[in-house]
Amino acid sequence: MRTHLDITTPLGDMRLIAEDDQLYRIVLSTAHVTDDTFGTAANTPVLCEAARQMEEWLLGQRTHFELPLAPFGTPFQRAVRDAMLAIPYGRTCHYGGIAQQVGSPRAARAVGLACRNNPLPIVVPCHRVLAADGGLVGYNGGLDIKRHLLALEARIMKATTP
Repeated sequence: MRTHLDITTPLGDMRLIAEDDQLYRIVLSTAHVTDDTFGTAANTPVLCEAARQMEEWLLGQRTHFELPLAPFGTPFQRAVRDAMLAIPYGRTCHYGGIAQQVGSPRAARAVGLACRNNPLPIVVPCHRVLAADGGLVGYNGGLDIKRHLLALEARIMKATTP
């Protein structure tokens, strides 16, 4: 059964969606989401924990998430997800680097598509994946949010690095 919880963050309103006891999807902008989209509203334990961890992360008090995630995507998309989860907080990599890592060195564009279709932005940190020249390209929440997330991580890393 799918349930959702809407939260307000410095990035705007978000909808956290769970399927059973796993985080299933995060919608970064709820502007075009109707109340009945993605199940019924509920304060389930997994959604409350996801909301708490998201708040801590956005305040710079947390550098990774510890949530049960619903599996998603093709084997390739799952491999890209796992590669994104391995990118350290405050660091970035390139689409081509992830393609190499997942064993498909010519699949940088497919990696970009997998990032764009990431159902769990922020938790699965697709914002840390950049163009080969280091430029910001594509983000399902918009480039302003991607820029904000990268700046937040850089600020926290600078404040915590001796």
